[in-house]
Amino acid sequence: MFAVGLTGGIGSGKTTVADLFAKHGIVIVDTDVIAHRITAPGGPAMPLIEQAFGSRFIAPDGSLDRAKMRTLVFSNDAARVRLEGITHPLIRAETERQRGTATGPYVVIVVPLLIESDTWKTRVDRVLVVDCSTETQIARVMRRNAFSREQVLAIMARQASREARLAAADDVIVNDDAPLAQLEQEVRRLHRHYLALAGGKPT
Repeated sequence: MFAVGLTGGIGSGKTTVADLFAKHGIVIVDTDVIAHRITAPGGPAMPLIEQAFGSRFIAPDGSLDRAKMRTLVFSNDAARVRLEGITHPLIRAETERQRGTATGPYVVIVVPLLIESDTWKTRVDRVLVVDCSTETQIARVMRRNAFSREQVLAIMARQASREARLAAADDVIVNDDAPLAQLEQEVRRLHRHYLALAGGKPT
């Protein structure tokens, strides 16, 4: 099935844009949602994570202690690679499963680190970047997650630059506090375009 890879930096508004595509009846496969599911209590990644990192990274309810793991992987590249070696294959497998069962003319796959991964770029037919200014990103994430500016900057430093994302984009939606009506219009325009590319009929 024709697949659009939707990406953008943290705080860019990927979820808002994905939700607008969903209103057109498009199936959304969100790799962040999948990542949370596989690290929830009883999730398939949890036994492997406990074996690799120890029980101190397991929360009392049996889920991943995200705060502890975030602190570790941001200061230890080897730990980050080890964690990704556990989670990424599971995320990819579930993404492909959902893509394979999706109905409709095309599917939108939300991948925050799509630009950073050669693997993901080969799995989609089109790259849609949700873009906004760096300061907008920082303000949104500080407000949403109660992170410090330094924490947000540390996360952004591990993501592709804004310039790299835009260079890799086939399509761009600018979301610097754009009114919802404007975003809806942009999504409607791209929806018709993707229908045509996928061989469907514009609605």
